[in-house]
Amino acid sequence: MTRPGADLKEAARRKGSFLQTLKAVAWSFFGVRKSSEYEKDVSQLNPVHVVIAGVVGAALFIVVLLLIVNWVLSSGAAG
Repeated sequence: MTRPGADLKEAARRKGSFLQTLKAVAWSFFGVRKSSEYEKDVSQLNPVHVVIAGVVGAALFIVVLLLIVNWVLSSGAAG
């Protein structure tokens, strides 16, 4: 029987690059991913990197949406 958290520690030692993680998270935001690529990502990516990239991606998405809304409102096209 393995200790609780041992699998997470093992997964956190994976050698997937942060750039590779950003690419995988970006594709997941669009919902377009091949099954084979997904399986490759699951086996290679560091879960800590995935969480960080997901938070950064979500924050960037919100900032872009706010900029678009402010641009539309200031241009007078909304009113």
